[in-house]
Parts: sequence; C-alpha cells; structure tokens
Amino acid sequence: MSQFFQIHPDNPQPRLVRQAVEILREGGVIIYPTDSSYALGCHIGDKQALDRIRQIRRLDESHNFTLVCRDLSEVSQYTKMDNTAYRLIKSLTPGPYTFILKATKEVPRRVMHAKRKTIGIRIPDNKIALALAEELNEPIVSSTLIMPGDDSPLMDPYEMKDLLGHAVDLIIDGGYCGYEPTSVILLEDHEPQVVRVGKGDVSLFEEPGTL
Repeated sequence: MSQFFQIHPDNPQPRLVRQAVEILREGGVIIYPTDSSYALGCHIGDKQALDRIRQIRRLDESHNFTLVCRDLSEVSQYTKMDNTAYRLIKSLTPGPYTFILKATKEVPRRVMHAKRKTIGIRIPDNKIALALAEELNEPIVSSTLIMPGDDSPLMDPYEMKDLLGHAVDLIIDGGYCGYEPTSVILLEDHEPQVVRVGKGDVSLFEEPGTL
C-alpha cells in the first residue's frame, strides 16, 4: 500500500519533501501536484519505475514523457536549446507550459520520443513540484495522471488512494491544483508551433513579430 503525505501547497514541509525524494531515488513511483494537474513521476534513470507508469496509464512506446525541471540551467542540460528557445522558455516559466525540444545525450532513450529524439520539458509554477525537483537535483520524469478511458486527470487525492494505492509508492495531497492540461509548444524547428492549447496563454504565438 502506498504512503500518503499531506504537503502544504505554499510552505512544503522539508522533511516530507526529503522523504518523497528518497522514495523517487529508491525506484518508487509517486503522484504529485503541478500547476495544471496531478502527475505520475519517477526517477529519470529507473526503467522499472517508468514501465510501471506505462502500465498504470496503458501507454505505448510512442507516448511523450515530460521532464519536470527546477530551472533553465537544468533544461539546458537535457535539451538542445538555442537563444530563441531560451528567451521564450524564460518568459513563460514557471508556468503551465510544456516545451518539446531535441533531447541531449543526458536523456535516456527510453524516455525520449523514439523517432524524433525529442523530449518534453516544463518548469511548473507549483511550490511542491519545484521543491521535489530541487531536492532531487535532477528532473522528474512525469506523465499527467489520466486513467485509461478518461478524458481528464484525477483531482481528488483520496480517490487516487482508492484507485492506485496498490500501484504507486506515494501519493502527495497538495490540495486542488486543477485539471486542465498544459499548453504544448513545439520548439524543435525555428518557428515555435502550438501543438496543444491548454491552461497556458498562447495568444503570444498569434501576434506577428513577438518571437
């Protein structure tokens, strides 16, 4: 049965953050809040944990995972980011955006897109998520907590406990954080492309001469 932590959304308790990160380092799968919805997360180097997330969500090999990073410096370690992409990401983060870029060799092949060699990255505007990434000192491999057959993510941590208490190692109750997915911006080519309109404002990309 999974552990269940109640972590304060504005003042995350350091002791609980450390315990959660220890679970990640030991190969655990966690459920944690972001600024758009709850997500499943695991350590970037743990194949078994990643496979467990695939099983929970019934994902195939083409699924795009996301690296939740603590800052732009970490993003630059795991993606090939030119100056234009850097400025854009800096202007929109922390926030509810996922950016798709070419992955560097720091990203395990099993995490990146199999054909395009890309990876999604984000810096969420959520104190719990950022505290976890800071303590871990590495990105968290993440996938939105949408159950097979559902259209929207789970929102209630107690429902998560009932449904997935047997399948994950930790559920973090960080309060309400929404259920709208991030906006997804493709930065693989020179011109940014909106792949999905979500919580993040994408009007910037509709105004000529703003990028």
